[in-house]
Amino acid sequence: MDPAKLPIRQYQQQIVDSVRANAVTVVIGETGSGKTTQISQILEEAGFAEGGMIGVTQPRRVAAVTVARRVAWEKKVELGQEVGYAVRFEDRTCRRTRIKYLTDGTLLRECLDDAQLSQYSVLVLDEAHERSLNTDILFGLLKELVQRREKPLKLVVTSATLDGEKFSKYFMSCPVFHVPGRTFPVDIIHALEDHGQDYLQAAVDTTIDIHCNQSEGDILVFLTGQAEIDKAVKQLNDAVRSLPREACGDLLVLPIYAALPPEMQARVFAPAPSGVRRCIVATNIAETSVTVDGVVYVVDSGVVKQKEYNPRTGMDSLGVTPISRVQATQRAGRAGRTRPGKCFRLYTKKFFEREMPNTTAPEIQRTSLVAAVLYLKSLPLNIDVLGFDYLDAPASESLEDALRQLYVLDAIDVNGGITDKGKAMSLLPLDPSLARALLAARDLKCLEQMMTVASMLSPESSVFMGNKGPEQLAAGTDQQGQQGGRGGGGGPPISEQGRELLKELQKEGLGDHILLLRLYEAWQAAGASIDWCRDLGVDGRSMRFARDIRQQLERIIGPDGSGFESGSGRQRAERQRGSEGGEAGGSREAARRDEQPAAEGRQREGDRERGDRERDGSKRERERERERHSDSRGSKRPRRSGGFCDAATLSSLRMALTIGFANRLARRMPMHNGYRTLGESSTLAQLHPSCARVAADDDGLLPEWMVYHELVSTGRVYLSKVCPVEAQWVQAILPRLEGIDVNRLSGGKTGAKAIAAAEAQAAGLAAAADAEKQRAAAAERRNTDDAVAAARARYLARKAAGGKGR
Repeated sequence: MDPAKLPIRQYQQQIVDSVRANAVTVVIGETGSGKTTQISQILEEAGFAEGGMIGVTQPRRVAAVTVARRVAWEKKVELGQEVGYAVRFEDRTCRRTRIKYLTDGTLLRECLDDAQLSQYSVLVLDEAHERSLNTDILFGLLKELVQRREKPLKLVVTSATLDGEKFSKYFMSCPVFHVPGRTFPVDIIHALEDHGQDYLQAAVDTTIDIHCNQSEGDILVFLTGQAEIDKAVKQLNDAVRSLPREACGDLLVLPIYAALPPEMQARVFAPAPSGVRRCIVATNIAETSVTVDGVVYVVDSGVVKQKEYNPRTGMDSLGVTPISRVQATQRAGRAGRTRPGKCFRLYTKKFFEREMPNTTAPEIQRTSLVAAVLYLKSLPLNIDVLGFDYLDAPASESLEDALRQLYVLDAIDVNGGITDKGKAMSLLPLDPSLARALLAARDLKCLEQMMTVASMLSPESSVFMGNKGPEQLAAGTDQQGQQGGRGGGGGPPISEQGRELLKELQKEGLGDHILLLRLYEAWQAAGASIDWCRDLGVDGRSMRFARDIRQQLERIIGPDGSGFESGSGRQRAERQRGSEGGEAGGSREAARRDEQPAAEGRQREGDRERGDRERDGSKRERERERERHSDSRGSKRPRRSGGFCDAATLSSLRMALTIGFANRLARRMPMHNGYRTLGESSTLAQLHPSCARVAADDDGLLPEWMVYHELVSTGRVYLSKVCPVEAQWVQAILPRLEGIDVNRLSGGKTGAKAIAAAEAQAAGLAAAADAEKQRAAAAERRNTDDAVAAARARYLARKAAGGKGR
């Protein structure tokens, strides 16, 4: 559809006038109104980019990249020039950039370098209804910034479904614009019974029914996660193949989720061949920012996979929960983008009206706040995290849990002030525990190895394919269930040589972190070979992603860690150089792709070119690998390299992990292999089956102490990604776990008041104790009847003795 005909273009003058006249404007644009792609262009055309960039935040990196690509195509400019994007570990902008799409987390990190956000004239917080943790933090920071910044900053909050009155009240009674979406109606068809337990099969059956009995138009199916989507894709393909040719036409089934490789994601946006219907099977990533043209039918399972964090136990639980009515409305709206559509809901109307929550709980109320609190403490604003102006305040338990963890990690002091270590940790786009471990590794002379471990823990999914752990793969268990690729195609199992190498890499029995280090070293020694990855059941894309992250980390902190000491100016320079290097190197190919009028088509061509280059490179690599790894019989075999780090370095690395994961320590129970976590509320857990091998003693008992990356609940409680550590290292940490005063840790006004109140209480108690001592002394001096009688007896005794003497 012509962008000029989108509904929001009819309101562009009112929006421009409101942004000029008000510090904050809320725009509620219904699905299909064009708000995500057009508001930035409307403001740029009105001249707002003359005083600084127009920044548009998105909750997900996939959305930031695809929308930036779309806007660059609409404006007929090269991506990375006038229109660009910035996401974690990737920056496609330059000095000419006027419109910048970025994740909300990336904008938060920019605040550390420039608390005034001086390079922006307007910031648009898009998809605000999703209430991501980073967006909620931005609400509070930007609300204060638009009032105090000397150079005016305009804030626009946008969403398809939003409580406009609530947001207006929060943002100083700002104006609210309601922009209608496209006028195509969507028929809502509810199921006759709820499919809460069998929604996957119901979704597959409904999709096949639509394909066989409904008129032309693509289908969008909402499911909860990668494994479920891969299973549905396979079932749909099998079902279509089993049907007679005359029963239905061809169906192109395509998955989309955050962890999908970019070249696979690009297929979703390409038009299907003539006469072929597309079926997109997606997570809730397709609810809002990622728009797939041509969708006429939506199959809504009514559920979403959501993570919940319990601050009392420090445990994450990932479960399937019902969506909210707001989400249901969003999903249905995807069917009416280009023509009248239909939404098939796999739940009853009664369930929708009576049992679904009205809105989704904000992420800030159901996730760990350690990284968010570290960020707030890092800002030069003396923020009191307990008294911060949240739109919806998190539970005090969650904030107190975050403060305790940061204190244990040495990121804040006893009075809640950020330490030098905390400032250094905040510079890295990593989990605070990994950042602390990197600091410790610098001091223990194993920084190179720790950067590798941190990078290998950063991919969104496991580096091993088929949802199996390395010990399971090495043992060759359940090979029929082993999948050879991320798409769930049921590829060949790993080779016998691959299993042998996996066993060798784990023979030290030091857990996941050491295995990941060994795996990366062996992959590098094998020339980053694709065949090597396949032999071991390793995802080559995740390995390349880890390598890219490691290069970024080394650019930020330096191979010797000197970047930790160089301040934010050094960080900014390093990031800029990294960005320019990307534009001059690998990103130039992507930039050339976007010069074509049909961006998506050219994207596919670029993907094919890259695929050809990778296949040619893979072929050459296989030839080199055969020469390196052929044995006396001439067969290829994966081998480890002699360049692995030694035992002393491994010991230092484990000690650094102990320091970095001091907030995630567990101790084995005396007579069995269950572990109890340390902290305010300890939890009994076992090692997850996907963990790497951990060596046991002669009695079969595992090491006494363990650090873990995650504590997860999936029916049972497990420690995930573990590393055994020494008792003497833990003993140095234990004192920091005791006697923590959370009120003092809060800092700011609330913390100061709490300290003053505590000091006053202590002074009052001391005064009361002195008064009690004085009363006791006075009581001892007071003459009681018994004391008088005793004194009289002593006097008469002395008198009688004196009379006898005379």
